[in-house]
Order: sequence, then structure tokens, then C-alpha cells
Amino acid sequence: MQTTDAEDGTEKIQEPRLWRDNGWTARVIKNEDDDGWAVAMTLQGHAEPALVGPWTMGRDKKNPKPLDVPAFNTLVKTAAEFVRRHEQQLHATLHQQIAITHNTERLSISLDIEPDEENPSALLRALDASGEPLAEIRVAPSFKLTRASASAWAEAGFSADAVRRA
Repeated sequence: MQTTDAEDGTEKIQEPRLWRDNGWTARVIKNEDDDGWAVAMTLQGHAEPALVGPWTMGRDKKNPKPLDVPAFNTLVKTAAEFVRRHEQQLHATLHQQIAITHNTERLSISLDIEPDEENPSALLRALDASGEPLAEIRVAPSFKLTRASASAWAEAGFSADAVRRA
């Protein structure tokens, strides 16, 4: 069975309070906190809006200003940038790396957290200057990778006990 654009939510819509195009939906909504309006930007396939922000009142000071092409394009650009920054921040949180010197050798220590609602875990790795693996061990996802913890792990010969005490 083949789905149509309307069934899969990709149909282009250009209404005063609802626009859908290029994988994004802009919906002008009543701001529950005051008498104003807000616009919610939702990426196709996502249940929750990626960004919700204030929306301009129309000339009658009661109803919202209608969406138009320039406004929609600006909203898409802003929401996409917001999503990109969020993804970068999440990546930086889940994948950390520190360079240390141990016995005059430059080492790269990395912590890769694997988020999972039921069984999260993390992998701590040590690589030499040429990128060859020296050690790899599973640690708690709450493990804090710092210069001190990385150096202590290296000083202990990459012992599992050294990272469990950290």
C-alpha cells in the first residue's frame, strides 16, 4: 500500500496559523501564560515541538499575525539551528576526550557514554599517540572524565580498580 503526502504528514500547507514545508511544521498557538500568541516549530516525525517562541500580534491586537513565506523560512532556520546546537551539546556530553602525558608519552583518553533507559553504560579507552589502543574498560555512565581521573587510571596501569575508586 502506498501512502500519500497527506497521510505521512509531508503535504505542503500554507494557512494563516499552520504551515508545513521542508520537513517542518509551524503552528501558531494561544500562549496559555498571557493574552499573546506563540509559534511552535515541530520537525517532521517528532511528537514534541523543537522550539516554541513568542508570535507577533496582528493589527487588531487580538489575533495573531498570519504566517508568511519569510516568517516561515526564518522560523525554520532558527529551529534547525536550535536542534543542531542541542545535538552538538548531547554529543559533547556523551563523547568526551582528554589528552594527558604519562611516562613522557602523549595519551588520548576517551569516555563514550551509551544512553539507555534500562541499562546505560560507558566505555573508557586509552590510545597512544599513534592511535593504537592501550586499554579499554566498561565504567559507570556517571564516571567523571577529568585529567586527574585519566592520569590516575594510567598511573595504575589502566587497572579497573583505579576507575572504580574514582
